[in-house]
Amino acid sequence: MTNKKPIRLIALDMDGTLLNSNHEVSLRTKTAIQNALDKDVHVVLSTGRGIDTCYPYAEELKLRSYLITANGGQICTVDKQLLDQHTVNAETIEKLWYIGKEVGVRMWMISTEGVFQNEAPENFYDYEWLKFGSYSKDKDKLDRMIKELSYFEELELTNSLPINVEANAKGVSKAKALHFLCDRIGITMDEVMACGDSLNDIKMIQEAGIGVAMGNAQEAIKKVANHITDTNENDGVAKAIEEFVL
Repeated sequence: MTNKKPIRLIALDMDGTLLNSNHEVSLRTKTAIQNALDKDVHVVLSTGRGIDTCYPYAEELKLRSYLITANGGQICTVDKQLLDQHTVNAETIEKLWYIGKEVGVRMWMISTEGVFQNEAPENFYDYEWLKFGSYSKDKDKLDRMIKELSYFEELELTNSLPINVEANAKGVSKAKALHFLCDRIGITMDEVMACGDSLNDIKMIQEAGIGVAMGNAQEAIKKVANHITDTNENDGVAKAIEEFVL
């Protein structure tokens, strides 16, 4: 598919997409992003990460506009001005924690104040919660966790790796966050290129004018994408920007 409208916003997943296995952005990718910025194209990190582990990359890349974090749970400016937020109630997060403990998976929980890695706060109700995640290389444990989480109708389930499951408030997605930003900027989704590798990227890849799956993406992502680029180890993001934007 050839997109007729010029791309005015590039949405980039981070882990498995923008970042290589050393959690670094390659020189070629940095150069491509800078060249896009020089053309007044918005470059937006659209990640499952919380802002604390996303923001240093935004600074490194000299991004100028917006950040989508926690799978769309928060949308901020690069100056950390909060524009939109969708939280999961503390009672639900607490229940998920105890289910995860019983199943025996590792967990992380993103609050508005930071991330809890495989540990619980003294009081869940002292925090505003954006996302719950759990992972296991034991397929039976992971499948059980997915089944347990699926009973919570107030949750949106996805993943950022085949070995994890993530939960946000119902209706939250990177795609919905991009619609919000398009309205704010005054562009349409036809003018967006979205790059990703996992299920938490699938909606933005489906709804963007150009949806790009990484060469290392999960098969479901490749099936819905307009284009499959190289892997995150081989400058896949840079190659997509060079082909469709520059």
